[in-house]
Amino acid sequence: MPVRSFRIFAVTAAVSITLLVGCAKKTNVASTVPPPPPPSAPTATLAASPDTVERGQAVRLLWDTRNSNEISITGVGPVTASGTTSLFPQSSTTYVLTAKGPGGSKEATARVTVTVPPPPVTAQAGPNDEQLFSQNIKDIFFAYDKYAVPQNEQSAMEQDARFLAAHPNYKLLISGHCDERGSEEYNLGLGDNRADTVRNELERLGVSADRIRTISYGKEKTFCTEETEACWQLNRRAHFSMQR
Repeated sequence: MPVRSFRIFAVTAAVSITLLVGCAKKTNVASTVPPPPPPSAPTATLAASPDTVERGQAVRLLWDTRNSNEISITGVGPVTASGTTSLFPQSSTTYVLTAKGPGGSKEATARVTVTVPPPPVTAQAGPNDEQLFSQNIKDIFFAYDKYAVPQNEQSAMEQDARFLAAHPNYKLLISGHCDERGSEEYNLGLGDNRADTVRNELERLGVSADRIRTISYGKEKTFCTEETEACWQLNRRAHFSMQR
């Protein structure tokens, strides 16, 4: 083959190869995105301190949760993700915390044992006890047409509660009294409210409810009969009587 012809053949072959390579289809490599991780499962802890109490004593619940948006405790209701609260269980109870979230649900429990103390030995009250009672228990006085314990009577209320706590064998009657203004029916209701308010305050301060009875005399059995503000004030009271 002549040299010139060989050169033309070589150039033609090179161009053909270039065209073949240039016309080859490009293969796209698909990009793969990993799926998002599943939501984390909730975690939950619940504890009671102390876990054994006498009836009427306080229990503190402490809890902590993670990865949850709906948390509740039996006997308490919905709560925040973590926190504490105080309760006064009347019987042994298992508290159950349930935490729910996108990743599922989780429960935690805390058992509280409630014991009932033995009843105190009740001694028969004698004349000296009645004298001691009358010397230390102070009546509670009220504002006109009111039955909330006034602020200036709170110290007397607390003193009465301390004395009764120190003498657990003493039982008492709380009688509600009013001044003579107003109808008999209205004052009987007001006297009831005054006696009940004082009873509730004593219970709040630790005096057992089974030691207390209440009655209303309304505007009957007044302590003072003059028609003056000072006299009316003496009649607006919750009066304490010792019971056998």
